[in-house]
Amino acid sequence: MKQILGIIVLIEFIGTIILGTYFLNYFETWQEAYLQGLFAAVSATTNAGFDITGSSLIPFANDYFVQIINIILLTLGAIGFPVLLELKDYLKHKKIYQRSHFSLYTKLTTVTFFSLMLFGTLVILLFEWNHFFADKSWHESIFYAFFQSSTTRNGGLATMDVSAFSNPTLLALCFLMFIGASPSSVGGGIRTTTFAVILLVIYSFSKGQKDIKVFRRELDPEDIRKSVVVTFLAIMICFIALVILSATESFTLMQLMFEISSAFGTTGLITPELSSIGKMVVIALMFIGRIGILSFIFIFHHKDHEVNYHYPKERIIVG
Repeated sequence: MKQILGIIVLIEFIGTIILGTYFLNYFETWQEAYLQGLFAAVSATTNAGFDITGSSLIPFANDYFVQIINIILLTLGAIGFPVLLELKDYLKHKKIYQRSHFSLYTKLTTVTFFSLMLFGTLVILLFEWNHFFADKSWHESIFYAFFQSSTTRNGGLATMDVSAFSNPTLLALCFLMFIGASPSSVGGGIRTTTFAVILLVIYSFSKGQKDIKVFRRELDPEDIRKSVVVTFLAIMICFIALVILSATESFTLMQLMFEISSAFGTTGLITPELSSIGKMVVIALMFIGRIGILSFIFIFHHKDHEVNYHYPKERIIVG
């Protein structure tokens, strides 16, 4: 806990110095510049998505330096504390550290995290090339797509009005928000490792393999079971929320899906124009998405007990 606190405070401090110094170009006094830098650094690192400009990062839509710093801070906050701790150990003992010393969690979540970031960037570019990006230069398009892909899964910051995107892009963003950040991080959603395990289960099943192998390791059956439960329950909870909001709100189905995915992924890209019931549903989704499905289940979980008998096994038809 001390190491995690130390790492997060150090990241926020460095972010404050970099952004505060750079903001001297934007604000009249150094006090205001560093206050803005402090707030922006803490907001990005904790993936809170709050801003005190009143328009998120839209004023910095053409300032790529501010966007890159925010992407780095968002990533460090969302990639998971265990990854940061292992990275610290690697930098501290680089000479004796080997690739095999990284845990399976770090390898799996890092590959999945950055793969989803790249996937989101490419999908946004593909769907919006002849729409929102039609009158944008190539570098504007890339940074718009890259930043929205990065912030959609955790941060809630924006360099544009996401409602300007087409429906295919919004559906892709819903998918990314539903997955969310990594476990043991400041983000929400079903988490990157859960999504990775589900993909590995599908791949192994299609190959006729009973064991799930990745990075020269085999996944524990209990982790596979948890991943399936988390994914199914998350889909069910979001579906129930969609049904309730469809009955209480006047938004389109696409807007409601985006609202629900954003709340469950604790992204923060939501509208204040909800009814009281709608706000309660969104609050519940943000709470469940932030603490995690498993932690939510454990609230109602009773002590495990082993049964001392078994019934005969019988096969059924599925699929």
